[in-house]
Amino acid sequence: MIARYTRPEMGRVWSEENKFQKWLEVELAATETLAEAGIVPREAALRLRERARVDVARINEIEAKVRHDVIAFTIAVQESVGDAEAARWLHYGLTSNDVVDTAQALLVREASQLIEKAIERFSVVLEKRAWEFKDTPEIGRTHGVHAEPITFGLKVANWFAENRRGAARFQTAAREMATGKISGAVGTCTHLGPEIEQKICARLGLATAPITSQVIERDRHANYLATLAIVAASLERVALEIRHLQRTEVREVEEPFGGEQRGSSAMPHKRNPVSSEQICGLARVVRGNATAAFENVALWHERDISHSSVERVILPDSTILVDYMLHRTTEIVANMKVFPERMQRNLNATKGLVFSGQLLQDLVEHGAPREDAYKWVQAHAMAAWESETSFQERIAADPNVRNFLDEKALAHTFDLRRQLRAVDELFRRVFGSKSAAGH
Repeated sequence: MIARYTRPEMGRVWSEENKFQKWLEVELAATETLAEAGIVPREAALRLRERARVDVARINEIEAKVRHDVIAFTIAVQESVGDAEAARWLHYGLTSNDVVDTAQALLVREASQLIEKAIERFSVVLEKRAWEFKDTPEIGRTHGVHAEPITFGLKVANWFAENRRGAARFQTAAREMATGKISGAVGTCTHLGPEIEQKICARLGLATAPITSQVIERDRHANYLATLAIVAASLERVALEIRHLQRTEVREVEEPFGGEQRGSSAMPHKRNPVSSEQICGLARVVRGNATAAFENVALWHERDISHSSVERVILPDSTILVDYMLHRTTEIVANMKVFPERMQRNLNATKGLVFSGQLLQDLVEHGAPREDAYKWVQAHAMAAWESETSFQERIAADPNVRNFLDEKALAHTFDLRRQLRAVDELFRRVFGSKSAAGH
């Protein structure tokens, strides 16, 4: 992934140095486990632990000749040991993908830990801002058109709840990826045996795949990438909403705009939602990578190499991007400007139209035939909309309506507090017994 979207910690996870270091961890875990079983001389295992080193430049130099990265790695590491007797036990009983797939599980585990922390940080910010605007009225929109009143806090609480579901999904997918295999060239455990395989994986803190081919089956990887894509899609949902709410005609929310930031090379007045647009764009990349992961599930027989080149791109890129997107979206939500007065003005813009559903319900409740009531309410709504007059005043003057609703009942119909009476209970559902005082 290009440096623009790579945060330092995640970048280090996917560095060549760290990749080869993880390969070495697998090799040493295998040698030490075999030494404990009396298969490899203990002195050789100790010497490998003490002396084996990773030299990325040397590995790349050898790979240019042998055209096989694992062979280049083992040659370079054996050279670093400087002891032929000990070095000959490196990679004993292993095939390349015993090392590569198991080390990849270690890399994905490191990357996943960073993403899990980022999801939690995002949750903290969402919760704080949800409580901040819990009782801030805003018009709810369906199809982009004014519908019924909500609060901005409810909108953010909705994002929070989705983020918690994403966290749970991701933890499950990451846990499933923390799986190794030392089962040999076709998965039969012929050379080292199932017990040794389990002990090596346990030494690395990994579960053992119960059965494999030469590789760990890629349904796990497809699920992991799909879960990352869902996390990215949820972030896109937040960013897209902020983009809509920042439109000039709406202007209820505005993403942070730095003191030295400039919005346009030609128009000095511009404050564009470029960070939110960036999130929406990057989500497309992560979704595309998930599609590639699905293509990797079907391999020839016990293994071909078609998945390998794909994963060299999609695993680093997707984790790097989701890490970046979580960080940026957290910053956006934490520092976005919110304009309650504008929200109230937009809510009032249609002069009571947004209470049409409540009016219909109240008329039916007070005895009006539903079909008649719907026609009365819709007729006034359309006329008020097209003439930009007060829906509430037109309703109050209609004798058909007044036959069922007196002045007090109509006031109750158009009461904003009544529309929002369930907000406290909805917050209890999302946040439990917490209160605004804690935020």
